[in-house]
Amino acid sequence: MLFSFVAASSFALVIQDAAALRAAPRDSALQQTALYQGDMVEIRGSKLDYLQVYDYRRERGGYIRAQQLRPLELNPAQAADNRMVWRYLRDVPGAESLGIAYTAAYLKAAAPADIDAEAFDALGSFADRLAKRANNKPAGKSAELALAGHLESAAYYGVQIKRYERDGKAWFCYDGEAYRRVLAMRATAEQQAKAALALTRSDCINPAVLETDRQAHDVWRAEVLDKVDQKELPDLLKQRLRLRKAGIWSAIAFQQARKGQPYQVAGSRALQEFTGLKASELSDEDQPLYNEAALRVAASRWASLPEKLPQTAAASGLHLTAQAGAPGETCLTLSDGAAPAKAGQNNTLARRCTYGMAWMASQRVHPQNQALVLAVQTLEGWRELWLWHKVDQQWVVDVIPPANSDPDLAYVDFAGWIPGSNDKFLLAREARTDGRYQRSYEVFNRQNLQTETSSERLRNVALFSKWQDAQWQGASLMQR
Repeated sequence: MLFSFVAASSFALVIQDAAALRAAPRDSALQQTALYQGDMVEIRGSKLDYLQVYDYRRERGGYIRAQQLRPLELNPAQAADNRMVWRYLRDVPGAESLGIAYTAAYLKAAAPADIDAEAFDALGSFADRLAKRANNKPAGKSAELALAGHLESAAYYGVQIKRYERDGKAWFCYDGEAYRRVLAMRATAEQQAKAALALTRSDCINPAVLETDRQAHDVWRAEVLDKVDQKELPDLLKQRLRLRKAGIWSAIAFQQARKGQPYQVAGSRALQEFTGLKASELSDEDQPLYNEAALRVAASRWASLPEKLPQTAAASGLHLTAQAGAPGETCLTLSDGAAPAKAGQNNTLARRCTYGMAWMASQRVHPQNQALVLAVQTLEGWRELWLWHKVDQQWVVDVIPPANSDPDLAYVDFAGWIPGSNDKFLLAREARTDGRYQRSYEVFNRQNLQTETSSERLRNVALFSKWQDAQWQGASLMQR
């Protein structure tokens, strides 16, 4: 980590935003630029109530009001004072760039033996908070200018906040170098847990990372979390670690399944971490993370089961088989084993291919052999339902998406056939769209592919209480 301090005798930090650097020591003098919290200048003199300074980052000198600066001494004797300042600033929202500056000054001035994990923990916290501020879109031009100034100031001290493109919008994330140092030092269990959680956020994975590299990165994330000693951790941090592990192991299970690798261990680990959670020990601010983990685990929940046909499908004439297609592609063929093949013909009813993961253990057959449903997961957090059914004596394949909008996490479950009806069955969907979580319990008509009845509450759909599938009822995470 590079802290770009210049060897000089007297420095000062800017403590107010939009502090004017003027050409002369008067309010009427030309403003050359505006300085922001955390900017460091060298003091070269004083005149009236102004200090004459030089800004090495902008390579510009001028005058600034003395009350907008705080002198900064870079020697071991003053390191303890700098430590007291950044300890205080850790709890001051909006002072992240100033906190970074004081922490950097402490690391520069303190004796090596006095530097412990707390300083890097603080530095990481400041940088993380600054990135989150950037993602919250400050209102007003002055606030935007201040944020830009704080980001530039942080970069001057070697703190890298990366900018990604997500859904056409800018997304900022701290690169986590200070947290990596925390994990490499003799940090407390709580400091290790906080660092591990900061380094393993799913929203800070580079969207441009290659699919071939993603699995290795997720395995690294899981290893970082597993190394944290949880014996002395507060219950809240224990539950947060479980949340993160559940989401990561569900991603690993999906990636392994896509590559034809054994995935049941990872799938079972994801389910184990999530079901071991104690939701009552999570704070209100953890609720979105809890729901996110639930959606990720639910999307890959079939990975915790062995790849075999369920009894309902084995006893029926309808069944699916999977064969390799083009590289990375799986082709599914629907056959009717109960119908004898005619001479020169086979009993294939329909065929469709996918680059997603077809969970063969999820197939469910209509009691009258009129339809078959199968869960197909195309992304880590996206699982749809394929409906193979007979329409006007012709077998077709329709895809039922988990949401009608454009969510970033979503899945749809088959929840049961409705006896006495060839056309209707039960669906359960859950999705996160623009940060909002929605779920619906539906009576679905396969002929027109329309929802006839829908509610956010299961008890409001009478047919659910009567005909929901027993396996779905026991395995679904929607009733968490």
